[in-house]
This record gives sequence, C-alpha cells and structure tokens, in this order.
Amino acid sequence: MKNLIILSITLFLFSGCNQATNDECEALAKTNSQTEKNIEIYKTAWLAFFETRDSSAINTDSFDEQVTAVTAEGNITGIDAFREYYGNYLIGFSDAEFQFIDIFGDGDKIVKHWNFKGTHDGDLFGIPATNNKVDLNGTTIILMKDGKILQEQDFFDNYSFLKQLGLLE
Repeated sequence: MKNLIILSITLFLFSGCNQATNDECEALAKTNSQTEKNIEIYKTAWLAFFETRDSSAINTDSFDEQVTAVTAEGNITGIDAFREYYGNYLIGFSDAEFQFIDIFGDGDKIVKHWNFKGTHDGDLFGIPATNNKVDLNGTTIILMKDGKILQEQDFFDNYSFLKQLGLLE
C-alpha cells in the first residue's frame, strides 16, 4: 500500500510538471536549486561560528557587508556590529551548543528551527555570569542576497530565557 501511495504521488508530480509550461518547471527547479545552495551556505557559516568558537567566522565570505540582525531594541547593521552582537553568545556561554532542528526555505528566504544550550559563565549583553544552564528553542527568519546572509530575525521565548538565567522568578 505504501509503495502504491508513493507511486501515485510521483506520477502526480510528473504529470503536473508536464501540464505546466517548460518555463515554469525550469523556474521551479532554479528556485529549488538556489534554496538548497542558500541553506548549505547558511548552515556552513553558523556551524563554523559555533564549532570554532571564533566570531571571525562571521565574514564577507558568507555574510553581506550590510548584514542586519533585526531585534526588538533596533536593527544591528554591518558585519562588524553583527559579529559583535552574536559574539556575545560565545563570551556568555563558554560551552555553547547550537543545533539545527529543521531548516527549509524558498529561494532567498530561509526559516530555521534551532536549539541553543549552554552554561551562562560569562558576560552576556552586560549581564554578569549566573552559572545557570539554559536550553532554548527558537526560530529564525533569514534573507539571503547573492549567496550571502543579508538579514536575520530571531524569535524565542525571552521570558523562559531570562527565567533559566535566574533573572526572573
């Protein structure tokens, strides 16, 4: 039964592409290819950042010079400011662990679901070490431009984060 369902879906997809114009199929294939490339560039850049624990991994090889982190306090724009902003997580958590739970996209738009773990044993955005462990899930919306990361906006439960840090009861 499972094989019959897979065969039916495959035939449906192939017949749908046959009914569409060749240009539409080529455009879809190009978008899918660009999405795959963007996801690979993105994952490689951020894994290098966390695995090497070196903020210089945020560089013009993978990031646009005008890369922007969209935050509630205002946008952080420019590669140096962006590097400094995210460098806080390396300083604040000497044992930081970052994991991609899922990542998908459409062309130059990517969404990642992530997990961040670590012990807050250093200064984090001016917050002195609490030595508390955090385990945080979140989502990031990413815009790419010409094969480079242009913009990121993180979404996570800030209340839970501050509570895990011991800053809220």
